[in-house]
Amino acid sequence: MAFICNFARLFNIVAILFVGSANIQISQKMIISKNKVVSLTYELKLDNAEGEVVDMADAAQPLVFLYGAGNMLPKFESNLAELKANDDFEFTLSSDDAYGPVIEEAVVELPIDIFMVDGKIDPDMLFVGNVIPMQDNEGRPLDGTVVSISDDKVKMDFNHPMAGKTLHFTGKILELREATAEEISHGHVHGPHGHHH
Repeated sequence: MAFICNFARLFNIVAILFVGSANIQISQKMIISKNKVVSLTYELKLDNAEGEVVDMADAAQPLVFLYGAGNMLPKFESNLAELKANDDFEFTLSSDDAYGPVIEEAVVELPIDIFMVDGKIDPDMLFVGNVIPMQDNEGRPLDGTVVSISDDKVKMDFNHPMAGKTLHFTGKILELREATAEEISHGHVHGPHGHHH
């Protein structure tokens, strides 16, 4: 009788291991496609593989996003299409495929008085190189970088900081999963490393 009980217990352990490995294989076979939650590491360099590192995400703080929701650069996503967990990636995006060319009209001079609070300039806010959140005439948010300051004008650059630059990405896909209905509805990831409400 003890033999049968031990055999039954062994059979259950084998069955659990088999089911567990089947689940792992299913997740390993999942590919990046619309409405998948992607978790990845990356290193972003300017120009090429030997360029300056300007951004990165490691395994402790990975980039987690909802694929196909329009939150990432389209060409960034298309270069990841159909990859699986543990796949490495490396690709380069031209400025046209990334943040576009530098647009000269996006560099404008504004009257300095729009930056005054109670008739004074805040030196902690208005300095060359600072990025200031602003709004256009229709109330849409945009960020401008202070280029120069004179007695009566502030030159601001409203181009994306990566405009006109070639971007070289290397990295690894860490995990993939199906997005929840709520994530799809909201258009972003919830939970760890994602958006919190």
